Amino acid sequence: MSLWSRIVNGLRADRLNREIDEEFASHIDEAIEQGREPLEARRAFGSALRQRESSRDARLIVWLDSLRADAVFGWRQLMKRKVTSAAAILSLALAIGACTSAFRIVDALLLRPLPIYAPERLYSCYHTSILLGGNPLTLDGYEYPMFRQMRAAVKDQAELIAVSFASRTDLTYGSDLEMEKGYVQYVSGSMFGSFGLRPALGRLLTEADDLTPGAHPYAVLSYDYWTRRLGGDPKILERTFRMGGNLYEIAGVAPPEFAGVEPGTVTDIFVPTMMNPGVTQLDRSWIRILVHLKPGIAAESVRDRLRPPFQAFRTGMVKRRFAGANKERINKLLSEALMLEPAGAGISRMQRDFHQPLTALSVLVALVLLIACANIANLMTAQAASRTREMALRVSIGAGRWRLLQLMLVESAWLATLASAIGWAFAWWSAPFIVNRINPPINPARLILSVDWRVLGFTAVLTLAVTCLFGLGPALRTSGIKPASALKGGEDPHSRGRLMHALIAVQTAFCFLVLFVSGLFVATFDRLSNQPTGFSAERILTVDAEAKRTNTPVFWEQIAERMRSVPGVEKVALAGWPLLRGDATIGSISVDGRPASAELGYFLDVSPEWFDVMKIGLIAGRDFRQDEKDPGSAIVSEAFAKQFFHGENVIGRYFEKAESRERYQIVGLVHDVRYRDVRGPMLPVAYVPFRWVDASGAPKPKRWATFIVRSAIANPESLAPALRQEVPRSNGAFQVGNIQTQQEINQSHTVRERLLAMLALFFAVVALLLAGVGLYGVLNYSVLQRRKEIGIRVAIGAQPGSIARLITADALSMVFIGAIAGLTIGLISARSITSLVYQVKATDAGVMAFPVAVLLAAVLLAALPAVIHAVRIDPAQMLRSE
Repeated sequence: MSLWSRIVNGLRADRLNREIDEEFASHIDEAIEQGREPLEARRAFGSALRQRESSRDARLIVWLDSLRADAVFGWRQLMKRKVTSAAAILSLALAIGACTSAFRIVDALLLRPLPIYAPERLYSCYHTSILLGGNPLTLDGYEYPMFRQMRAAVKDQAELIAVSFASRTDLTYGSDLEMEKGYVQYVSGSMFGSFGLRPALGRLLTEADDLTPGAHPYAVLSYDYWTRRLGGDPKILERTFRMGGNLYEIAGVAPPEFAGVEPGTVTDIFVPTMMNPGVTQLDRSWIRILVHLKPGIAAESVRDRLRPPFQAFRTGMVKRRFAGANKERINKLLSEALMLEPAGAGISRMQRDFHQPLTALSVLVALVLLIACANIANLMTAQAASRTREMALRVSIGAGRWRLLQLMLVESAWLATLASAIGWAFAWWSAPFIVNRINPPINPARLILSVDWRVLGFTAVLTLAVTCLFGLGPALRTSGIKPASALKGGEDPHSRGRLMHALIAVQTAFCFLVLFVSGLFVATFDRLSNQPTGFSAERILTVDAEAKRTNTPVFWEQIAERMRSVPGVEKVALAGWPLLRGDATIGSISVDGRPASAELGYFLDVSPEWFDVMKIGLIAGRDFRQDEKDPGSAIVSEAFAKQFFHGENVIGRYFEKAESRERYQIVGLVHDVRYRDVRGPMLPVAYVPFRWVDASGAPKPKRWATFIVRSAIANPESLAPALRQEVPRSNGAFQVGNIQTQQEINQSHTVRERLLAMLALFFAVVALLLAGVGLYGVLNYSVLQRRKEIGIRVAIGAQPGSIARLITADALSMVFIGAIAGLTIGLISARSITSLVYQVKATDAGVMAFPVAVLLAAVLLAALPAVIHAVRIDPAQMLRSE
């Protein structure tokens, strides 16, 4: 008989039994027809049951048939205990779903290779920059002229690819009043060819499109943008759109699987780097450098050949820009070393910002899964105790240890499989939900959460793992049962209880650890959210604008005056950029002709009344006058006065920006504000007039600036449409970019902390529920096992207090041991998440009290039903039943 037939027979056991019975009966009928007596014919053929079993063994695969039978029996056992099974499946499903959801996000952001040719040979360049705010920064931004020198140095070993940081950019397919935003990325023309990509429509960019600045205004759309924004229109080729001052022609559509090299951002439009004005600028770091190695070339060899042009360019930049700077700073600039790191999974700021948080959350999710497994292991242990006689009978009639082990593991597999199915549905919903939680309002994230063999394989391995985690222990214990002892009731009644109590200690330790870490994250988010910024963000709207042609500050001020007449606008001021957006201008400071300082000063150009609009208090001196210019006057912060003037009276004093030798007289002193982030100390900031002039006193034009609008109404966002129209109406040479509230900018600095606090708190609640249910199950099992002892104690006068202590003593001691273990592990592990917390210590009384108080409340609630059940046992009724 063929293997396939034996497999099919194993799946249709009832039909096979009927066929064998019919064949057996036909042989007996044939013998009777030949003249033999019916009884004699049946005796000649032997036992019908034995004949059926031997025939079945020959027609099917025995182990597969036993597995099928165990699966049917296991399903019946689950249906027999519907409520208990449902509770176990749902608790495990929640844990598996959380694990799968976390893996989908981690895989999409950090692990999944880019869909390109040889992603394992793709590297990115990075270097450690000078100290800013006391912290070393690892940066990957470079100047395009440097890129060209580096590309020439390794052209025989690797293809160097320049890619800008993908950014939301204003563009229009019609008039400027129909402006929309798209994620645009400037890329080397050779990128698509090096990556081995083929167009879905039209053609992709080539090296010929990226040779001359501004000469080839072609664009390639991503497949996602083409289908989502343009409906997959096949006639899109040669259609044009306007971006900035250029009219671009659509050349083609990228393949569906490629959405850029920045996980977390789906690039909409790719254009040649030569269309960016920064290609000729020596001092503007606006591109990343990707290195696609040629076959057989080592990354170390390419790195060594890239370092000389990198160092030469940095040396030239220092001589050009920082001749008057502090020597220590110059040495730091010259000591920067170029490094290569694998970039097969892409490169993005989101990867950098969320790598450690997602790792921490993955550990918390794994702990929740372990708690769920320990919980269900306790449940399986209790159920195995109630089936002791059944297992003893199976052993007595010939069942081997492996057969019992298989029986129990198949039942566990049912639980794990059903939980995985429900958990997968939960992960399908929760992964996009979590991504939405980490979206900054001004730069929403988009992760490609596809379902592929990686995710399915992870779920399958996870299902197998949890089956072993919670099912193997009870199964081994059950398979080793001794029939004689079990049937006589001679097995130690407390042996299973000890195993269950040990699992309670493990659950408690993990639960305490999850609560402890969650407390750290929640406290961090609370501290950062309530961090004083030094200015008022309420009712502030920031309007970024761009001049199509460079315009002097006077034109910007005229538009600001027009905006003040818009209904609902209270005050308007101008600034180079909003506070806390992350932009910065820095310089070394020289006071009274002394050598430049090693510390850096920060600068921001603002118009008169900006301090009033932002409600930043003036300590001494005055605000800027309308006719004051930069360089000339300056208003400094307290931190600036303390850093460079040692707290002396600064009004009327002078300082210089060492790099440019620009001289400023201090006319005002203001309170400190958060300049570029909410962490770290207050930075020393010098505010300079918005009007900028050159050495001859002629006004310098400005291309970009931000209008800071304080509204007279509670919802400043309602002014956005009117302001967006007012700017081009006031001057057709200006157009509006991003419009956002200052509160949105402030909140963008706590996106990571909000994610950690929200998810950690959610997992803490789940872990607490699972641990509570596990403790309740153990105590309830203990009452059932010792009901005769409890009844006797009650009959001879035991008080409810002593009964409660009898029931809970062992379990509570395990809870105490688990809590101590969890606290110890928490204090040790807190060192690994130091960078994720802010102004919070693991030894803070509040942080340590939170898990203790919550766990104590959960333990009391879980123990209460079992204690009530124990003290209500009726001795007479119990003894009669015995």
